[in-house]
Amino acid sequence: MKKILVVDSLEPFLKHEKSMLDREDFQVFTAKTGTEALDIHRRERVNAILTDLNVPELNGDELVRAIRSDPALKSVSVIVISSLRKADLERCASCGANDYITRPIDQKKLLAKISQLLDIPERRSLRVLIKVTVKGSFGSEPFFGSTHNISVSGLLLETDKVLARGDIIACSFFIPDSERIMADGEVMRVAKAEKGFHYGVRFLDIKEKDKAIIENFVAKSAA
Repeated sequence: MKKILVVDSLEPFLKHEKSMLDREDFQVFTAKTGTEALDIHRRERVNAILTDLNVPELNGDELVRAIRSDPALKSVSVIVISSLRKADLERCASCGANDYITRPIDQKKLLAKISQLLDIPERRSLRVLIKVTVKGSFGSEPFFGSTHNISVSGLLLETDKVLARGDIIACSFFIPDSERIMADGEVMRVAKAEKGFHYGVRFLDIKEKDKAIIENFVAKSAA
């Protein structure tokens, strides 16, 4: 049975979405505060957490950091609900959440993300959120993507933004319990996915200390 923890104002949404709550293979827990959510996860070891970015006592990004810093709790998929404000999106990108979705909530999109994350094997459940800027593109606005496949040589970028083979991009991301990693990369492969695109990105310049952080992350994930 899959266990889902819903924090704060998302509870009415799931009550409305009968197709999820009525499934026998889901058990849904609810919490009014971030602190209560952390206590429930410690007790129940849930498979997925849905949380607003701003919740009482312990904000959503603080909740994710607390979970990712605890080896006994960190193997859980987390989706954060955010506004479109740049500062809020930055908080989502830096906290270690698997994914995020912005308000107003697209019900189909959120349920698709939940289903996708719950089907990922445990060792690959921790996705990394990436802030991307296309270099040399006039007026390029940063956008977000994610990956669950990363190494010291590059990563598989998953996003709904259209890129071309040969594009040079600036990647900025946090691996849990580490400082920000920033590296330029070149798009080497392009593949259409069910939702968006997959891009094979080769790092062009990455610091040795950042390589060590990635190597350690990959080793822990494989274990």
